[in-house]
Order: sequence, then C-alpha cells, then structure tokens
Amino acid sequence: MKYRSCISSTLLFLGFLTLSFEPPWTTIYGGTSSPGAVVVVTAFVVPRLPTTPSSRLSHKAYQQQQGRWIRSTALQAAENISGEEVRKRLEAQLKKLREKDRSSAALSPEEVDVVYEDDDIIVVNKPNGILCVPSEDGVNSLVEAVYNKCKGSDTLRVAKFNQMVVHRLGMDTSGLIVLAKTMAANRGMNALFRTRKITRQYECLVAGHVEKDQGLINFPLMRDYEHPPFMRVSSEEHQKVLANFDPQVVGKKLLEGPKDSVTHYQVVSREHLNGKEDLPVSRLTLTSVTGRTHQLNVHCAAFGHPIVGDTVYAWNGDAAPNGGLDHDTLAAAAPDFASVDLQKAIASAATSSKLKTCVHAKSIRFRHPVTGEDIECTSKPPF
Repeated sequence: MKYRSCISSTLLFLGFLTLSFEPPWTTIYGGTSSPGAVVVVTAFVVPRLPTTPSSRLSHKAYQQQQGRWIRSTALQAAENISGEEVRKRLEAQLKKLREKDRSSAALSPEEVDVVYEDDDIIVVNKPNGILCVPSEDGVNSLVEAVYNKCKGSDTLRVAKFNQMVVHRLGMDTSGLIVLAKTMAANRGMNALFRTRKITRQYECLVAGHVEKDQGLINFPLMRDYEHPPFMRVSSEEHQKVLANFDPQVVGKKLLEGPKDSVTHYQVVSREHLNGKEDLPVSRLTLTSVTGRTHQLNVHCAAFGHPIVGDTVYAWNGDAAPNGGLDHDTLAAAAPDFASVDLQKAIASAATSSKLKTCVHAKSIRFRHPVTGEDIECTSKPPF
C-alpha cells in the first residue's frame, strides 16, 4: 500500500501542551502581550485589557472591568429566560441536529482514503459531510465504512466498529482521523488523547484579513444557555446565571463549569474568496492546545474572524454570534475583526458557490501506542 503524505520521524511535540508555558509568540489574549512571557490560563477570561506597564490592571480591577462589559446582557438573560425555555430550545435544536445527522453522506469501503495503515491502527482522510460515528441506527458513518473495508483482514481484531473509535471530527470538518484495529491500540490511543500527547493541526479559511502573523486565542468556554447545546465564551457573570437553573430541567451538562481553552494560530496567507477583492479571507494554521468541544469554531468567531462556511458559529448561525461576545467587547479584543457586512457577504458567497465549512485536520503527530514509533501524517485541505 502506498502511504500518502505519511512520515515516520522523530517528533518535536509542541512545548505548549500544558496550561502554563513559555511560548515564542505573542499572546493576544489572556493577560500578556510580551513575547516569551509565561501564559497562565485563568478561570474566567474575556478579551484582554491593555497590558503596557502604565495601564496593566490588577486582577481585581480586571475582573471589575470584565463585569462592567458583560453584566447588563447577563442579567437581562437571567431575567428573561427560564429553565423551561432553555429545555424547549435545547429539544428543538437537538431535533434539528438529528435531522442533519441523517443527511450524513454514504461512503463505500472502496472510497475510504487511507493515508496510513499497519497491524494496529489506520489513519484515513475524512470527507466533509459525513459523521465519524453514527448518531442512531441507519445513519451513514466513516467508522462503519472503515470497519467494512478492514473486515476479513487478519489485522482487524476488534469485534465491533465502535471499538475502533479513539477520537472524532465534527460532521462538517474534513481531514485526518486515527482508528484502532486492536484493543491494545484502542487503549493506547485513548491514553495519548487523554494526556494530550498528540499534536493536531488544522487549516481553515476565516473571514477578513488577520493582522498579526501569529498569536494565541485564550478564551474559556461554556455551554450557552441561550443557544443550547452550543458553546460560547465563558465569563463569571454568565456562570452566575447558571445558578438559576434546575439541573433536572435543563440537564447537568449545561451547568458544567468553564473549560480553559487555548488555540494557537498562524497566518498561512491572506487571500480573497473566489478571487474577489471585496471578500478578504485569511488562511490559518490552527493548533488546538486544549481540544474542547467546538473550540476552533468558537475561538475564530470570538476572535472576530469566523470560519468561512460555518453555519453554526459564523454570521446568522444557530449559535450566538461572535462566540457570545457583544460588539464593544469584540472590538476591544480584536480591532481588525471582520465587520458584519463583510461576514454577511462572505457567508452569501460561500452559500452561492456551495462552499462547505472550510476547516480541515491537516496533520497529526503521535507516538505509536503499540510499537513506540513516531508517526506523522499530513493531508491537504480541499479548499
């Protein structure tokens, strides 16, 4: 078998796989703008305030300013939305998502794009528009297609297709995914993901031209009680609103605490969608340091540059716009943010040209869970 775009090499794992680290780039959120400074992810972070020596605020003052930014919207939401209303919104959205799941594309075993395979694991290139794992019986999924492709092989030693699953990509995300062919590989890969000893990079197109060549997006995430079950940027005030809800009504998952979330971005190129000068977009490489649910989509939206083709977190999506940040907060966080008019124009152009969500898992690096060999696989995005 020809292993396309797959490299076995000594890996230099990124040095920022912990929550306190010394990155070589400039942090744009999270409390410092000094190159090489130590970054510590705090419990509740909203867009940074100025951090020059003359304007750096104490933690208490920072929290007070943060509260002034979002208190009015948080309290208004608390007064105007009940637990029962949250439950109804959640049920309606889950019904919509189930209907979308049923549109998952069919993939025959012959169509599975194998990037790497050995006796224990298989790495495949997932197309956009197909679920990794079926959400219900009869729904098409990638893992079933891969299982059927491997079935009958001496190296497939799992009894059920769901035993191959060690991680997932969203239905609208294309790119590399690793599946286990043995239970030993399953346990080993799960341990690597759990301890964050796997490096994954994504390539995406976002609305507008991102000014800085690279940086960190540092926003904690929480479930959005106004747009369940989606995610939003967390804040202390929005966390306080959750105390008003009964877990028996809205569910325990909605009431989970905020998750520290950090994304590193690097500009690959600044382009124009469909070659049109009035539709500026940026091609980014994203590294999800923390790997939270919908992290890349929310972070790009809260960064003021939503992912092109994203029908959930971009303009007029099902989730809160701008990752839940209001316009003034967004402007303070990202002065180069894509305007509403630009986001609308790009969304319209993406729909007209039938452009799917432009985010692709382009590389994955890890130490083989059975052989100990260092593995790196890459894949080019379809956009």
